[in-house]
Amino acid sequence: MEKIKVLKNRGFLKALWQLTRLEHGFMLAIAVLIGALIANGGSPPLDKFIYASLTVICIEAGAFALNDYFDLEVDIKNNRMDRPLARNDLSPKFALYLSCALIPLGVFFSVFLNKICFMIALLNALVAVLYDLKMKETKVIGNFYIAFTMAIPFLFGGAMINPDIPKIIYFIASMAFLSGIGREITKDLMDIEGDALRNTKSLSMYIGEKNAMRVASSLYLGAVSLSFLPFFFNFGELYFHNFRYLSIVLISDLIFFHISVRMIFFDKTEDVGTHRKSSLIAASLGLAAFLVGAFF
Repeated sequence: MEKIKVLKNRGFLKALWQLTRLEHGFMLAIAVLIGALIANGGSPPLDKFIYASLTVICIEAGAFALNDYFDLEVDIKNNRMDRPLARNDLSPKFALYLSCALIPLGVFFSVFLNKICFMIALLNALVAVLYDLKMKETKVIGNFYIAFTMAIPFLFGGAMINPDIPKIIYFIASMAFLSGIGREITKDLMDIEGDALRNTKSLSMYIGEKNAMRVASSLYLGAVSLSFLPFFFNFGELYFHNFRYLSIVLISDLIFFHISVRMIFFDKTEDVGTHRKSSLIAASLGLAAFLVGAFF
């Protein structure tokens, strides 16, 4: 009996993780840390980092839970068995109540930082809800919003230390923004049937699936091209001729390059799920490169 209870608990925790996509939340916390490390010239105050991390994780988790609540019918149509609501592991009401608790909580934690961080958190929370309610119906606008959420944590981390954010942080945020749009366009290719059900038009519906794949590839390659500039040009001493940074970012770039080549020249739309998972690995390695570069 005890073993069955443990298995049920594990099932709930797994479903909760999938609902809130906590891996994304931890990536955002790392982005905050990178911004803070650069702005502070070293390790940031622990209390500020904890409040900043709780802010981005709670808002991210609540936004994803709300997203799945509104997307339930579409996810069922798209056979998204990776979504706990679609496979009935969690109830829609649970997702709604969780989002209503986490999003305000995230904004609350930002109060302990400064006014700029509070305004960023509040704006991000409001736009997150607006996205789930309405913006996602125009997928192209939604793509830009999701990319924005991947870029803003770097600026948030810098702002929690100093309102005068170093230029290199804007540069890093730009790379995250480009790769983020590419990932979202790739994701949309997985959701075509469900989007048609909801009468939502993604980029692929305007220009075709193959062209959408090529646009995503171009954005990935744009991010790859930018990744070399901090090493060769002195935007900030942290990454200038930093071979630790370069060695890790090269692995990330190779993955993005491989994805781009596959999408441009082979354009098999059935592979987009694999491409999107690979792009998450590449993005994680990119974060690791900037983190290692900032520490060493």
